[in-house]
This record gives sequence, structure tokens and C-alpha cells, in this order.
Amino acid sequence: MKKEEEESTPSYLYLHPRENPVTPLVSLVLDSGNYYSWSRSMLTALSAKNKLEFIDGTATQPTKTDSTFLAWNRCNNMVVSWLVHFVFVPICQSIVCMDKAVEIWNDLKQDILKVTSHTSLTSKWRHPR
Repeated sequence: MKKEEEESTPSYLYLHPRENPVTPLVSLVLDSGNYYSWSRSMLTALSAKNKLEFIDGTATQPTKTDSTFLAWNRCNNMVVSWLVHFVFVPICQSIVCMDKAVEIWNDLKQDILKVTSHTSLTSKWRHPR
């Protein structure tokens, strides 16, 4: 990479040499009952690693001819791997074929909150106060 390209490359595209796909980021594994605490822990960990842009959608995929494409792809794949490794196996099966971290993040949020909402509504109906 040329010096001027390095200076203009966003910092979220930096991947430390010691990072790896199974680095334990959080102590929780996402299941249908702990989305809020898991997502908060994951947001904190991704913020510390300067990778929030990959789940909030601001790190948009560059074209394959862009000089940052390979760095973006590596970082996105790392975040995808972190997300996949910290979800309960049945949930993982619904996201393992997704390629973009932002899509996985949004899918998990939508699906888990839908299940949580349905479960809490059902339990309210079963246990009247």
C-alpha cells in the first residue's frame, strides 16, 4: 500500500496480528433468553477492537477494485467469525451462511427479539397476575 493510501485507510480496517477467529470476546453465548446482556457485551468488545462499524453498517463493502477491499473483507470475516462463535448452536445454523457482519447482527437482533417478545407474551397469557 502506498503511504497516502495508508493515511486515508479507516482505522477500523486494521487487524492486529494476534487477532484470530476464536478469540474469546465475551463470556456469554447468545441464546433466546440473554440477547440484551450478550449484545451489550459484544458491543463493548467490538468497540474495544475498533470494529463497531462492521455491525452498525458504516463500514460499507468497497468494490473489489478498491484498494481497501482486501482489508475490509479480512476484518468483516473476522467479525463474522466472532459473531458465529458466540451464539448457541441452533441459532448459529441460521446465520452461518451469511457473509456480512451487519446482516448477521441485524438478523440476530430481529429474530431473537421476535422470539423473546413472543415468549414473554405467551408467558403473560399463561400466568395472569
